[in-house]
Amino acid sequence: MSDAERLLTRLVAFDTTSSESNLALVRYVEDYLASHGVDAERVMSPCGNKANLIARIGPDAPGGVMLSGHTDVVPVAGQPWSSDPFTLRDGGDGRLYGRGTCDMKGFLACVLAKVPDWVRAPLKQPVYLGFSYDEEIGCVGAPALIRRFCEHYSTTAHVIVGEPTSMQPVVAQKGATNLRTTVTGREAHSSQVNQGTSAIHVAARLVTFIEDTMAALADEGRVDEAFNVPHTSLHVGKIKGGTAINIMARECQFEWEIRHLPTETFDDIYARFEAFCTQLSAELQAKGKQVEITTEALNVTVPGLADRDNDRVIRLAKDHLPAGCCDHAVAYATEAGQFQGQGLQTIILGPGSIAQAHQPDEYVERSQLEACTAFLDNMTGAMQRHE
Repeated sequence: MSDAERLLTRLVAFDTTSSESNLALVRYVEDYLASHGVDAERVMSPCGNKANLIARIGPDAPGGVMLSGHTDVVPVAGQPWSSDPFTLRDGGDGRLYGRGTCDMKGFLACVLAKVPDWVRAPLKQPVYLGFSYDEEIGCVGAPALIRRFCEHYSTTAHVIVGEPTSMQPVVAQKGATNLRTTVTGREAHSSQVNQGTSAIHVAARLVTFIEDTMAALADEGRVDEAFNVPHTSLHVGKIKGGTAINIMARECQFEWEIRHLPTETFDDIYARFEAFCTQLSAELQAKGKQVEITTEALNVTVPGLADRDNDRVIRLAKDHLPAGCCDHAVAYATEAGQFQGQGLQTIILGPGSIAQAHQPDEYVERSQLEACTAFLDNMTGAMQRHE
């Protein structure tokens, strides 16, 4: 069993579902680093039940690289797992099963396994570790980690966010914002439709507008073919409302998302929806219909990662990856755009495939852990030579 696999066994055993504390895992990592003479700093959450962790190995010098990953995982409730999701299982098929193996404790394990080598090596540039909390519920913890890192550690380090990319460099991602819209109408008997306002009917018009907006953006040519969905996407994932079939619904609520291209902004896209809400409300009220539409953000807007200002970190990656690696763009959100927003050259690169993330019987292939370890080994040699 490799060092990375042994560490992954320990990391998976911590239930760091986003609804739970990650402090037990943080203490374990702190103790592990301390056993190798490495100090780590906590950046606590406002509630005090979670923490980011920052550590530096090597000299207090300009440059270097930050290896960043999140400690939280998505829930397992309701998923048909074949075994205990918080016990690492060797499937005998080259795969290691368990919650977080792919997303993204496999990367954390590979990084931690390299700590003894980094401590022994005469590094000429620093290696930073940045482990965050609550990425899975909207990249909540990373802003405080990044702020602390830039103020007290470095503004010149390059950043590799180790999300699962099958060890292929990702240079662009979409931004993401989750929203909840509540429509309040007026109840009435369904035989007297002229006396009430159905919140469900109004919500249906909003949902249709959301889909039409996505089509309009594509029609306007606002596309980037680097993405497999080449335009900003808008999607309604949940909707509920009404009390009975013969009552005009007083309330309807739906939850939706905007995943915008990195060349666009959330505000620009959302402004179209907001303008339509104003227009629709005015039309209904002019007809004597009572309606209220309110929308709240469920998370801070996660910025996209743009393929720009990243030449050095791409070179750092490609110089130490097998030949044939090419740049990719992804639609899922990560903390990478938050690092880039603070002026740090950033890419996404890590073991495992996003296809296995969040799934029952989540797994990472041993070959992916080996590829990540080989990359880190190669990168270490370069940092000893200060390339």
